[in-house]
Amino acid sequence: MSQTLATLLADYQQMALIRRFEEEAARLYGMGLIGGFCHLSIGQEAVAVGVVGARAPGDQVITSHRDHGYALACGMEPRAVMAELTGRIGGASRGKGGSMHIFAPDQDFYGGHGIVGAPASLGSGLAFANRYRSNGRVAFVVFGEGAANQGQVYECFNMAALWRLPALYIIENNRYAMGTAVERSASEPRFYRRGLSFGIPGVAVDGMDVVAVREATARAARHVRAGEGPYLLEMKTYRYRGHSMSDPARYRPRDEVERVRRRRDPIQQLKRLVLTRDPDLATELDEIDKTVQQRIEDASAFAKASPEPPPEHLLRDIYSA
Repeated sequence: MSQTLATLLADYQQMALIRRFEEEAARLYGMGLIGGFCHLSIGQEAVAVGVVGARAPGDQVITSHRDHGYALACGMEPRAVMAELTGRIGGASRGKGGSMHIFAPDQDFYGGHGIVGAPASLGSGLAFANRYRSNGRVAFVVFGEGAANQGQVYECFNMAALWRLPALYIIENNRYAMGTAVERSASEPRFYRRGLSFGIPGVAVDGMDVVAVREATARAARHVRAGEGPYLLEMKTYRYRGHSMSDPARYRPRDEVERVRRRRDPIQQLKRLVLTRDPDLATELDEIDKTVQQRIEDASAFAKASPEPPPEHLLRDIYSA
């Protein structure tokens, strides 16, 4: 098997894992086992998998509230992520962070952040530390097109360009932000151009194609790592669910989601590509699906069985004067 085909199969496995995980999270939310906010990335799997797949060892990833997919793509165990969603002690943040605050610094994943636009500021800080230490690492800074209108984002662009920070800014454009179509909320909807006034180059990428995402991210990372300064990627993607589980998404046409699923679903597109390369891999793809389903069932069972944090943990992991 060629390495390219092996990579495609690995990407398929990761994307299927994220899809099944998010579907199970939706089910547990409906049962009342997940509380608070829960933002799913069903439909956006190719972005997380392609971006993370282009990292070099030591590169950091930081993202916003829609973070489950990135956590899994960075190598976190589904058990730890699912238990965190259910607020259990077996979770990645010991059940204290929930859906929007999942971290794994040992895997260079710096979260999940609920404040809109925060990844731009914090991620630029990671990039500044990389430059200060001359360690050759790149900070992959991910946020949505809704956050791209925040003032702090442009302050970060300015500083990153001035100091030639090794920051790769990735805007996930799923077209609806928190509930408003991008055409109604952005005077410049071509988000890859948002850095041009600061001298930051950018390109638009088909975020439903994991191969395109991986290749574009790898090219941009090479630019940044070479000391050429920051770069901006606009990932044009689509989410099948609303902004969060409490959002019925009535602001878009009823048939739009089904039309995208039918024509552009990232997992089905990748599956077709694999089978075009080698039709005999149909059985292996089926086995991957079965293995993924078993892992998600295991993660769900673990999350349900894991106890809640005891009361004495309430004052742990906080700062005091």
